[in-house]
Amino acid sequence: MHGLVRGFGDIVVTPHHHSTAAAIEILAAGGNAVDAAIAANAVQGVVAPETCGIGGDLFALVHRPGTRLPLALNASGPAGSGVDADALLDADGAMPLFGPHSVTVPGCVAGWEALRSELGTMPLERLLAPAIRIATDGVVATEELSGALSRRASELTDTAIAAELLVDATGPALGSRVTRPSLGATLGRIAGEGPAAFYEGEIAESISSAVDGLIRVEDLGAFEPEWVDPLGLRVHGMTGWTIPPNTQGYLTLASLGILERLDPSSDPAVVVHREIEAYRSMAWERDRVLSDSSFSPQPAEALVAAKLLDQRAATIDDDRANTWPEEGPVVGGTAYLAILDRDGLGVSFIQSNFHGLGTSICAGPHGFLLHNRGGSFTLEPGHPNRLAPGKRPLHTLAPTIWTDGDRLAGILGTRGGHQQPQLLTQVARRVWADGMELDDAQNAPRWTTSEFGPDVPSTILLEAEAGHEVAEGLRRRGHHVEIVTPRSGGWGPVSLITVDESGLRSGAPDPRVRVSAAAAR
Repeated sequence: MHGLVRGFGDIVVTPHHHSTAAAIEILAAGGNAVDAAIAANAVQGVVAPETCGIGGDLFALVHRPGTRLPLALNASGPAGSGVDADALLDADGAMPLFGPHSVTVPGCVAGWEALRSELGTMPLERLLAPAIRIATDGVVATEELSGALSRRASELTDTAIAAELLVDATGPALGSRVTRPSLGATLGRIAGEGPAAFYEGEIAESISSAVDGLIRVEDLGAFEPEWVDPLGLRVHGMTGWTIPPNTQGYLTLASLGILERLDPSSDPAVVVHREIEAYRSMAWERDRVLSDSSFSPQPAEALVAAKLLDQRAATIDDDRANTWPEEGPVVGGTAYLAILDRDGLGVSFIQSNFHGLGTSICAGPHGFLLHNRGGSFTLEPGHPNRLAPGKRPLHTLAPTIWTDGDRLAGILGTRGGHQQPQLLTQVARRVWADGMELDDAQNAPRWTTSEFGPDVPSTILLEAEAGHEVAEGLRRRGHHVEIVTPRSGGWGPVSLITVDESGLRSGAPDPRVRVSAAAAR
């Protein structure tokens, strides 16, 4: 299931071979891409809790054959009715990244049901069976799982989940067996009773208690995911689609739109420099403009308007790096899945805990941890992203789907916190502008950036494979370049599927994460 795969039938790319296998199992049993995505996501939360889980949020884009506009699901939850930004500002002075205030209503389980009831073909009992089986039988501890649990062990030691995830107050040894019977039992209840088992009754009461009542049981019971209009932009002869705010997906489309406005260059250093500058020219103001759409001062379309992209493209100087106000770095624990079934139903699916394991707050004895997505709120008075009851926070998740008219051309996404649009811009350009093979595009060296302050115009982390000439070319243009070796698993895994005009499907996993896997049938 590793490496480039091709075919005219089902094709799956996920961050873990167990998740890919679960998707293939469901497809082979007659399920469609939506069914497969739910099954794969449930398994991912079992085998890699450092990426996602039922304590987090979910977004999805779905392409239906013969339609131009994808369906877009926003299953991110709001802050609870018990939060008080003024009191928190007086007490702490800043929005905490962890702790009860950083937890919002988990949207994952409700998102599963919204997708399944609208587009799926199988009951939850069948879709969650692979995850329940693995939770009971156990999974081999990978480097990522062992490392993530070891780093957060001190926070988990006194929680109900410690007995299943820790060994002698540290993470499980590499290659050891990890079983999760408590999570398996919770998934079994959801499979049998539906989302009500999660959002009502004992589990809901445990979530509310774990966050000191900031989220009330009534908040959980009232939550409903939202079907929204996707945000699209014509670029590279196709239309790229993403989820509109409260996500940052617009940054991928805007960066690609800016780059398309520039004359071609054969200088590799100029190419990378332009990618960096195009992203930076938009991302510096992300935290000022991005919020729950119900509270946003401008429509989503304004974020990718042609006039704005023209203006930002005009700021790019091939000879020097610009200086922009600073955007604070955000890291993330996220899983992205790309699935296309033989009938042409395509799903771009992303689900997240945010910071790895999220808050490390355990929802009682039910085997899962709660995310910390609310840590992206601000306490700044008057800001559209200010913490408030019933408001959804800024989200870094940025899935994409690519179409040519009503033909599906690609499914692309990644984890990586605020770096997601950076990574997606680079891979999309290599595939659709440069015509690279998928495995070559996945192997190509990447960069990331997080500092935009006036003292250091641009600080770039660059994979060593980019070479000395590119690194020196960036330095001459004013970028501070730090070489990264070996390649970072946190710069992915990018999952990618393309479909050419003949209908040939190709999928490729990201070599930066060993367990990432693609499969076709």
